Amino acid sequence: MTVLNDIYQYDLRILKWCVKSRYHQKFIATVRAISRTGDGYLQILLPLIISLFTQSLNFFWFAMTAFAIERLLYFILKHTLKRKRPPDVVPNFSCVVQPSDKFSFPSGHTMAAFLLVGLVVFELGLIALPLYIWATAVGASRVILGVHFPSDILAGATLGTVILLGLI
Repeated sequence: MTVLNDIYQYDLRILKWCVKSRYHQKFIATVRAISRTGDGYLQILLPLIISLFTQSLNFFWFAMTAFAIERLLYFILKHTLKRKRPPDVVPNFSCVVQPSDKFSFPSGHTMAAFLLVGLVVFELGLIALPLYIWATAVGASRVILGVHFPSDILAGATLGTVILLGLI
């Protein structure tokens, strides 16, 4: 149990640091916008654009299969583990945005973002590597907005990557 306690203490330290950023309204507006880019629209739109550009829907269907697996795993983990969100366990802590569901682990935004970037890198090659900056920013935004613990983000990034590796 000491490992879990250590992880929880790390999560708390990062969350407390993130609260300080909430006083900078322009920064929070930017973080909200980055978080919204992980809402799921790009997971459909980007594979479709790439597939139309390459004149083959094979990549689109491969990506949709990957996201079907990702969403199923996300749903199973969220509703099996039922980790409470930071405001539910950290006294005097609140979210900047309303989370889309009740549970925290893993971060679905981060999981899907890392899966999407991995798919795009697999399809387009090294030219797409800078998209990992976007995926990392989506994950960080979820912590800054107070809807996830940092360990939720690490788990989401790992799971998104593992799903991709399992499919290729």
